[in-house]
Amino acid sequence: MTAILIAAASGRALAASARRGGFAPLIADYFGDQDTLDAAHAHVRLEDGLARGMEADALLAALGTLAADETPAGLVWGTGFEDRPHLLAEIARRWRLIGNTPETVTAVKEPLRLATLCRDCDIPHPETSLTPPPDPDGWLAKRRGGAGGSHIVLAADRRDAKGGIYFQQRVAGMPVSALFLADGQRARVLGFSTQWASPTIRQPFRYGGAVRPAGLSSGGASALADAVQRIVAAVPLVGLNSADFLVDGHEFVLLEINPRPGATLDIFEPDHGSLFAMHVAACGGHLPDQMPVYPGAAASAIVYADHDICTSMRNWPAWTADRPQAEISIRAGEPYCTVLAHAPTAAEAKRLVERRRHAILASANARAA
Repeated sequence: MTAILIAAASGRALAASARRGGFAPLIADYFGDQDTLDAAHAHVRLEDGLARGMEADALLAALGTLAADETPAGLVWGTGFEDRPHLLAEIARRWRLIGNTPETVTAVKEPLRLATLCRDCDIPHPETSLTPPPDPDGWLAKRRGGAGGSHIVLAADRRDAKGGIYFQQRVAGMPVSALFLADGQRARVLGFSTQWASPTIRQPFRYGGAVRPAGLSSGGASALADAVQRIVAAVPLVGLNSADFLVDGHEFVLLEINPRPGATLDIFEPDHGSLFAMHVAACGGHLPDQMPVYPGAAASAIVYADHDICTSMRNWPAWTADRPQAEISIRAGEPYCTVLAHAPTAAEAKRLVERRRHAILASANARAA
């Protein structure tokens, strides 16, 4: 098998898909979950990653350890780098990046550059400002390069632009994400999913989960796919990416581009084949002749701890992922695990995944009692 480095906040989904694609994954991530270690050829945990994010010294040391006895083909990066393209540049000086370049990340993650890109591509995009709006009603405050929705608050609750904050007008609509492959010039959409939030008082837009298919009309799906194609024609995106939209009837706006494999890998991993292998091939300029077919519906949801937990579960249900090792302390509000569901329809898959989320929390609470 070909050794390959993976760096992400959570490397489990990438590692599992890499194994399916015939790669030996060398993983650096924040968690070191049981199923991540099962899929890994080697693993180094980035301590305090949730609190600190990706730090150059710790990450480069971890990657050096992983690559010491291997000759990795390169490095695939996931969530955790959107706000630090400089770190991707440091990595690229040592290993081949299998994914978007730092320059491409900057082009789609810098708020005003994305707004200009959407204008030039004739794609609707919310009004965006680097300074607080005079009247914050109807506006959101976001952190540049933020992921997972936990960084988004109402503009009225954040009246300064310190710490990389920018402001965006709030728009109505159903959240829809397009997962797509790109080769630097062309894009192929694998499918569309809808997302929902798992809100808290301080994090009203925290990511909760996703379900596919999104239930778009054929015309609506074509319009979103055309928008993705126009973006890729203007910016040389490669590999797996996602585009987040708000859809309201026949109208839509593009909110952001996520220039890396992301949260919907689980629900789009095909029965035969590997999204990871497709990502590597697309980064090399090769898009598949045939796209995967996804029968039925699939959903995934993050289970957040509702109180401090010291994990003790050993026999996890088969429909769970990101399973923490025993005796790991998880603080209230942190991710506990992921739950998955398949069903004939999207509505059924979402109901099932929510029941499973509640069941995992009930089990954790019972063990803590």
